[in-house]
Parts: sequence; C-alpha cells; structure tokens
Amino acid sequence: MSTTDPTVLPALVEIYDTTLRDGAQLEGISLTVADKLRIAEQLDHLGVHYIEGGWPGANPKDVEFFERAATELDLRHARLVAFGSTRRVKGDAEDDPTLANLVAAGTSVVCIVGKASDYHVTEALRATLDEGVAMVADSVRFLKDQGLTVFFDAEHFFDGYRANPDFSLQVLEGAALAGADCLVLCDTNGGSLPFDVERIVFEVVDRIDAPVGVHLHNDTGCGVANALAGVRGGATQVQGTINGYGERVGNCDLVPIIANLTLKMGVATIPESGLRNLTSVAHHVAELVNFAANPQQPYVGTTAFAHKAGLHTSAIARRPDAYEHIDPELVGNGTRFLISEMSGRSSIELKARQLGLELEGGTLGEVVETLKRLEYDGYHFEVADASLELLMRAASGWKHDFFEVESFSVKVGHHSGSGARAWNDVAVDVQTEATVTVLVDGDRRIATGDGNGPVNALDSALRSALGDSHPGLERLQLTDFKVRVLETRKGTGAVTRVLIDTTDGDHTWTTIGVSENIIEASWQALVDSIVFGLLHSDS
Repeated sequence: MSTTDPTVLPALVEIYDTTLRDGAQLEGISLTVADKLRIAEQLDHLGVHYIEGGWPGANPKDVEFFERAATELDLRHARLVAFGSTRRVKGDAEDDPTLANLVAAGTSVVCIVGKASDYHVTEALRATLDEGVAMVADSVRFLKDQGLTVFFDAEHFFDGYRANPDFSLQVLEGAALAGADCLVLCDTNGGSLPFDVERIVFEVVDRIDAPVGVHLHNDTGCGVANALAGVRGGATQVQGTINGYGERVGNCDLVPIIANLTLKMGVATIPESGLRNLTSVAHHVAELVNFAANPQQPYVGTTAFAHKAGLHTSAIARRPDAYEHIDPELVGNGTRFLISEMSGRSSIELKARQLGLELEGGTLGEVVETLKRLEYDGYHFEVADASLELLMRAASGWKHDFFEVESFSVKVGHHSGSGARAWNDVAVDVQTEATVTVLVDGDRRIATGDGNGPVNALDSALRSALGDSHPGLERLQLTDFKVRVLETRKGTGAVTRVLIDTTDGDHTWTTIGVSENIIEASWQALVDSIVFGLLHSDS
C-alpha cells in the first residue's frame, strides 16, 4: 500500500537547465562556444541550480567549452554539469572513454543517460536485460568513486515502464544502489500525458529510496503540464530548457514551469531576485540563439500582459488585478495597453497617462475616432507604439521642431554591367537614389543619398540633410523593415503597410506607414522612427 501522499508537494524543486545541449538540438540553432558561455552566464543570473554544458569529448566545441568554462565562467548560483552515457555494452567502466571524458571535464556534477526500456536494450543495444542494468550500475558506481555528484537520466523511462515496469524499476534500483544522487525519469519521445506522468512518478517515488527528477519533451503539447504533474507525483528536480528549445517540438519550457511552481504552487525554485529576471533572461537567451522571442510566451511574452479590449482596460484602470492572474513585475514583465479600433476612451486615457500626457475629454474622443479611422485605412498601432505615441502627442498640441519636410523623391534605375546581379541570364545592376528637402531651424537643406533600396536611400539622404544639427541621430539604426500588402485582390494597386524597427542601442521601437504607394508608406514610417528617436535621445 502506498505510504506517500501525492498531494503533499516538495518544499523545493531543483531546476536543471539543458539549453546548451538538449536545447541546441532544435533545428536552426547552432551555438558557438562564446554563445554557450554567454547563455550559461544568463542561466546563472536567473539562479537555476544546474547548467548542463554539453557532452565532453563528443565534439571539439564541447571540449573547448569545458576548458574555457573552468576559467571564464564565474558561477554564483549554478553548478556546471557534464553530460555523457553509460559504459559500452560488455565494456569496463574503468576503461570507458566516455566516462573518462566526464571525469576529465572537471565538473563536480555529471549526468549520464542509460536505457530504461527493455525494448531499447534488446533492439537498440542488442544486449541482455541483465547487461542493461549492469551498464547503468557500473557507470554510476565508477563515477561516484571519483567523488562526483551523479544524476542518472533514465532514457525512455515512461514508455518502458508502461510496457515492462519490472525491468524499468530494476534499472532505477541498480542506479540507486550504486549511489546515484537523483534518478531522472525521461519522456524521451514526448508522448506521455499529465495523468500518466503523475501516477508513474508517484509509483516510483513510493518504490525507490532516492530523489527523483523528470525530463520531459513537448510532443503532445503537454511538456509544462507534465512537469507540474511530475512534481505533484513527488519529483524534486525538473530538467528542461529556457523557452522550450529542443529537438522536434522542443523540451518542457522552464520559464512557465518556474513561474507556475513558485507563484501558483508555492514550491521554492530559483531565488526571488532571479524570478524578477525571468523575462529579461528569456529574451536574452532568444537573442543569443538568434530566434525571435515568442510574444505569446506565458509570463514573459510581450503580449502576456497586454490588453486590447476596452472593457478590460477600463477595469484595470480601477483594479490592476481585474484581468491579470499575477502582478507582471514578479517575473520582470509589465502591463501594456494596446490601442486599436477596439479601444475605448479608458484605453486611450491610460495610455496617455503612461506617456505623461493630459488629454481632455473632447481630445480623448477625437483620438478614439482618429484611431478607428486610421485602423480602418490599414494602420495597426498595437504593433507600432512609437507612431501611436507621436499621434497622441500631436493630439495634445505638441509639435516637434527637429525638422520640417518640404519634399522628397526617389529614383530607381538599372543597367547591365560587370559585377551585376544575374537573373534569368541577364546581368542587372540596380541603383536607388533619393533626394530630400527639409527645413532645419529655418535653413533650407537639400541632400541626396543612395542605397540598396528606397528606404536605405531615403534614410541616407535624410541623415545627410540633417547633418550635425542633431547629435543623437548617430545612435539611431534601422534594424528591420516589414511590408504587408493589404486587400491583395486589388493587385498592384493595393494598400501597403510598412513597419520599421529602429534602435538606439538601448531600446527598440516600431513605426508604421500606410499608403497605396510603398515608398510613401516607407517614408511615413522612416520619418516617425527618426522623430521618435530624437524625441527620446536625451530622456
């Protein structure tokens, strides 16, 4: 009979991050050693307990990582882990090269993976079940004799347990008797569901006298739920990755797992200071792996606490917790009010307050109607906060004095020649030239610029015209340019929406332009991006 109450949660769950190994197996991710070192710094900043650095000896990159980590990483919270496998079939642990590389890596913690499914032992390893158990026990015992903390990843455990629980438990018992510090149950194929995970973990915890962890993949879309279910079953360690990166559809995402365990279930994970870094670390890691951060990621996404419906924002104005399940600041995020044709007066008023603007009743109404008209025309202000701010400032009577546009023109031409681009066997050299005329403090200036396209040429010409009159201009760099054709049934006469992202090195903002003429739409967005950047260059 069971002696453990599955509803009693552990006081602490250790967070084991495997972004540098398992996460790096996601298609499209290729980390340099420098990338891995920077990600490790972010994970330590977050406060995870363990950082799996890679498989020493498996490739030159991981060899270099562990060599450099010894001198370049100053971990204050986390312990670095070297990952490997059990000894070879019919081999000796003392002479096994993989185990030797783990010892040579110089970490105080190692994690080894071994088969916990009878099917994989007999079919993949072509070994007997007794040999499968011995491979695990011998390897753990050898590493413990080296004075190391040893975690055992029981590969394919959930599938193996459902098919042959006796064998899967024998593998765990062998590892436990050999001294393993944690038995990690792996859902390697990612096919388990929460009720199975909770039940099986509970049965293992009730049977085996050793700490139990879980390592879960997201193939059913239940990775996070499975991790929480595992903790309910008695697991005291969760292995996963930041942002859920990993092979196929990914590993369980440690970001919502940490937040849910700490804020919803009352289980200690990372330090409170780390919890407040959750958003920044998730976004920083996304940048380092060269992936766009998911705006809808729970807790840390840019839209996680963004409110669009007027009814919601009206309620939040009176009670911030009315439509937010937690205080966003607990995870380093913040409330955002999105402005669109669905917005009411309360939404506009809240946004104005955030900007430090005072819009009176009549002006508020005018702004609401203007927004509805512009969104009908194709503008989309919830993704262009900078253009929205400029619009609202203009409604309050503000007018910038950085420059005044008198005219602009763009000339695009091409000619054949050497070094030109080949297209359908025809060499074409495309040239774009822009001319702008602006007034700066009453001084009429005309400047020409060229570039690899209209936006680049216009940006060059405008900067040239403004010259050194605005020093803050040097910091502004356009980072992205997006075009969407609206009402595609109109063909080449369709309205075009242009979004431009700009940065000053510290902050990034988005501006918008809409027109039937793509160059006009681009110019609108470009001018807004420059004006917004100059407006905030000294703030």
